[in-house]
Order: sequence, then C-alpha cells, then structure tokens
Amino acid sequence: MATLEIDREAGTKPSPSRGVDLKLEVVVIPVSDVDRAKAFYMRLGWRLDADFASGGDWRVIQFTPPGSACSVIFGRNVTAAAPGSARGLYLIVSDLEAARQDLLDRGIAVSEPFHGGGDVHAGPDEPYLFGSIRVSGADPMRGSYGSFAAFSDPDGNGWLFQEVTTRLPGRIAGDGTNFPSQTDLAAALRRASVAHGEHEKRTGGHDDNWADWYADYIVREQAGQPLPS
Repeated sequence: MATLEIDREAGTKPSPSRGVDLKLEVVVIPVSDVDRAKAFYMRLGWRLDADFASGGDWRVIQFTPPGSACSVIFGRNVTAAAPGSARGLYLIVSDLEAARQDLLDRGIAVSEPFHGGGDVHAGPDEPYLFGSIRVSGADPMRGSYGSFAAFSDPDGNGWLFQEVTTRLPGRIAGDGTNFPSQTDLAAALRRASVAHGEHEKRTGGHDDNWADWYADYIVREQAGQPLPS
C-alpha cells in the first residue's frame, strides 16, 4: 500500500483571515454529441438540473452526482477543449463495491477495483493519483483513499471512484460535521457500530452511553482525528 507523506502543518491550518468562501461548484467536460452525453449521464442516475439552448449554436446541460456539491456541465459552445479530453475526474465514495455495483446494474461498464503499487509509481497504465501503475484489486489493507475503479462516458471523459472512509486532518472544517447523503451517514453509522462492538468487548459490558460514543467516533473520523478506543 502506498505511504502518503503529508505536510500536516500546512494542511491543518486554514487561513483565519479568509474573507470569502471559494466553492468549486461546476466542472465543464467536453463532448461531441450533446444528446448522447445527456442520455449517458441520465443512465448514471445523476440529477438533471438544467438544459438550456438558444437556436442551434448554444446549449448547456448541467447534471449533479448524488450527494455532490459540485455539478457537471457540457453542451455546445461551452468549452474549447477537445471532446473526451477531461480525465481524472474523481467521485468520492464511502463504499467502492456498492458504487461499482450501482453502475453495473445500470448497464454502465466500470473497471475492476485497483490500488497503487506502494512505492512504485511508474508503469504502463493511465496515470492517476498514485502514478501510472494500477494493481488489481482493492487496497489489501482497505485504507482510506487507497481503492479505485474507473469508467468513461461515450466520448472518453474519464471518471474514477475513490473510496474514502476516514478523512485526513484538515479536510473537514472543525466547526461542523456533515454528510452529503443519507448513504454516507448510514455507512458512518455502520463503521461506528462495528468499532463500538469492539469497544464493549474490551470493557466487558454494555455501554449505556453508546449514543455519545457513536457521535464522538463519527465526528473524529470525519475530521481525521484519533478515534476513541
């Protein structure tokens, strides 16, 4: 499994003087056939937010993936990029197998799970976050950030699922815990339930304060802090 070396000093200290939020809300992807692309993203089950047109010269379509704060736009005369040239578009999921199965059930081709090559980053595969080597199967340790699967739209714009179950420090604001979807919250509760079961085994009895323990576990997990034992 790859070792992630992170400058935690830089990553955990957001500027206190920030005057305005900068929210990434739209990614534009280039397509050659707007209607074909629209049909594909509808098959994915993504929410159709807009489909505007003006004559035959301009059209803009927006979709939003489930639970995402960022949307995707494509259309006619909305980008100069070559169709299919958008690669490395990451969809963060809490359960990689569930995300893959959802695509397969919808008739969408998706790769088998893969992970990085440890300290080896050069290889024959298409580059992604861990380099250009894709080792078959999910990360053996099932570490957060370590397991992937890939799929493409009809033009070849490339998407990747990345399984994230525990955030690194600084990736979640310390003043709030939130979940983008019911599915993510349910997954966090299941992980807390398993961990709490181990906690009760260690303490040798029923924990009447299990709700407080769950809450502490979930907040710490999302903030990337040490988990309760």
